[in-house]
Order: sequence, then C-alpha cells, then structure tokens
Amino acid sequence: MNIGLFTDTYFPQVSGVATSIKTLRDELTAQGNNVYIFTTTDPKVDKDEIEPGIFRVASVPFVSFTDRRIAIRGLFKAYRIAKELDLDVIHNQTEFSLGWIGKVVARALHIPCVHTYHTMYQDYLHYIANGRILKPKNVKQMVSLYLLHMTGVIAPSERVLKTLESYGVKSPIRIIPTGVDVARYQKIDNPAEQHDLRQKLGYTDDTPVILSLSRLAFEKNIHELIEALPDILVKLPTAQLLIVGDGPAKETLENQVAEMKLTNHVTFTGEVNNNDVYHYYQMADVFAAASDSESQGLTYIEALASNLPIVVMRSPYTDELIDDPAIGHSFQKKADLVADVVNYLTQPTTAEDTNRRAKKLDEISAESFAKRVLKFYRDSQITLAQESHEPVNLFRGPRG
Repeated sequence: MNIGLFTDTYFPQVSGVATSIKTLRDELTAQGNNVYIFTTTDPKVDKDEIEPGIFRVASVPFVSFTDRRIAIRGLFKAYRIAKELDLDVIHNQTEFSLGWIGKVVARALHIPCVHTYHTMYQDYLHYIANGRILKPKNVKQMVSLYLLHMTGVIAPSERVLKTLESYGVKSPIRIIPTGVDVARYQKIDNPAEQHDLRQKLGYTDDTPVILSLSRLAFEKNIHELIEALPDILVKLPTAQLLIVGDGPAKETLENQVAEMKLTNHVTFTGEVNNNDVYHYYQMADVFAAASDSESQGLTYIEALASNLPIVVMRSPYTDELIDDPAIGHSFQKKADLVADVVNYLTQPTTAEDTNRRAKKLDEISAESFAKRVLKFYRDSQITLAQESHEPVNLFRGPRG
C-alpha cells in the first residue's frame, strides 16, 4: 500500500508520538509498503535538507507549548504530493493542523482517513493559560468534531477507547497498542557498553540504578519519584536515580533535588538522542514512573523490551499492561513505590522472569503492531467502499 502519515510532531522533536510514528513507518516499510511522512517544518532541520519520504509544511511554535509546531499553510502542497504518490490511505497522528489537512486531502482523493488518538488532552489543559480557558468539556467538543466522519480510529489502550466512547465518537474504533522494535532494545553492540556508560555517569557496576526516562513535563509527576528517594536510600544507601530527558519541569526538579540535599543521588542527563536511548534502559536495574496521564506508556514497553522490570503509577492502562510480577508492579501510595523499587533492586532477574516478559513482548512487537494497523487500513477501505457504494482494490502491493 501507499500510506501517508500526517503528524504535527516528528523527529527531531522528541516525544512518544514521534517514536511510535517512526516505529510504524519502519515496520510498514519492512513489510513491503511505501510510507510517507507529512509533517511540520522544524528549526533543527535545514530547509534545504533532503529527507527521503518526508514532506514538511510551513509552521510556527504552538501556543504555550513552544517545542511543538503547528502548520500555518500546506493544504494544497499536501494534496498535490499525496495525489502524485497515489496514496491508498491517510493515517493522521494529530488532532491539529496536519490532522485537518489529512482529513481534507483524504476526502478530496476519496481514500480512507484513519486516526490514532495518542493524547489524553484533559491531562494537559494547564499548558494553555494555566487551564483557565479550556475545560474538559471543550476537549470533548473539539475531539468529537475532529473525529466526525473519520473512516476509522485507533485507540492505543482500553482507557482511550472508553474516553472516545464517552465523547460520543461514532466512527469504528479498534484497540491497537503501540508496538516497539524489540530487537533494538535487546541488542548489545559491545558487551562493555553498560560498564562504560555507568562509569561515565559516576556509577559502579554494582550501583543500584532507578531509571526515569521521559519528557520532563509536570504531568509526568517525576517529583514524586524524588520525594520517595530518601525512603529508598534508608534501605539501599547506594541507590541512584537517573533522570533522562528534558522539558519545562527540569529546573523545578533540579531545585527540588537541591532542597532535599539529594544531589549525590540524582543525575540529570538532559535530552538523549533517540538512537542512544536503549543504552540507558540496558544499564539500569529498574524503571520507575509516577505519571497518571499515560494513554499508551511507550517508555514502559521500551523498558520491558530491555528486560527491565517497571514500577509505575496505577492507571487503567497499567492494569492492562501489568499482569505478572515479572513485568512489574503498579502503585498508588509512596510506600508501595518504595517497597516495589527496593524489591526489584534487591532481587536478581531470573531466566523465568525473562521468559515471562518475552511472552508479553510478543503482543506488543513492532511487527504485530504494523500487521494489525495494516489490517485496519484494509478494513477501512471496505468501510469507505460500502459508504460510497464504489469498488475498491484492497490489495495493492508495493509500487514505485
């Protein structure tokens, strides 16, 4: 198939959405499809740089969220390119500018428009005028309007499905968890890499390392991990908290660490290149997160793919994901967070633990993810054909 992915967020912007889009693109391509990215310009990408298969439209920083972009034009450019590429389906990854452009282009070309609902916006309203303008009811109204007449909608989790159903969305919705390239997170290029990275960070091979890896945003609740660290240190005085990532909450978190006199036990790496992230998972002993706003928890499954147990805030998503102690534990109270982290840091991983994690990983591999999405594309072609009473070729193979 010829597939167009329309998104406001893509590399070099760092986010779970960008990572999931790249994973989908790479695996769909590996399975013999032609995949093209339609996205925004970015100041980190030279306007004359040639990016095969990526088409950028003029954009400006998003209001109150300046490290994200929103297109200011590009509809006719996108339509012309999509028509030349003879797209079979458009898959939108945003409810904003490129999402609306994708809807219009798909309608003009009489092809299916599928959408993945990545973000639970009610958890992010504080970014716009500190939550004084937009309310949850406004999110419901905007999402319902945007998803009106969508050929199909992908929900990465049961939580997202229930949210969209509560919004009254009538388009066909299918739960397809975001996948990860398992092999990427399990590969070891050099057996000495973990030792070298630990040494660079000031750790020994035996230092108990708790990993927090995410965008440093306030809704990630990283401050709760820092608050729990003194209790962990009572039981494991040599434990270290490694915070990987960057974002608007970084300065606040650094100040918290200083005020709690934890600077000898907390390390901030700043932003890490996406191609190097797997090294940090592999050198850690346990992954921890206190976010209660996750709809698909991509970093959670990246940790699992790296054979790392996870300790995360309980949510409807984690209730789906964590069904075995070998995978991890979810918590609601600080005491449980402390106990779970200490347990994983003091109990070595067994071969049986690894085998049980592998069974879960098979469900969320990039290969399975792409196959399920591809089937939804073809089912959406059938849906569109039935609605328009026109014949459709369901199995157009790779071309060009």
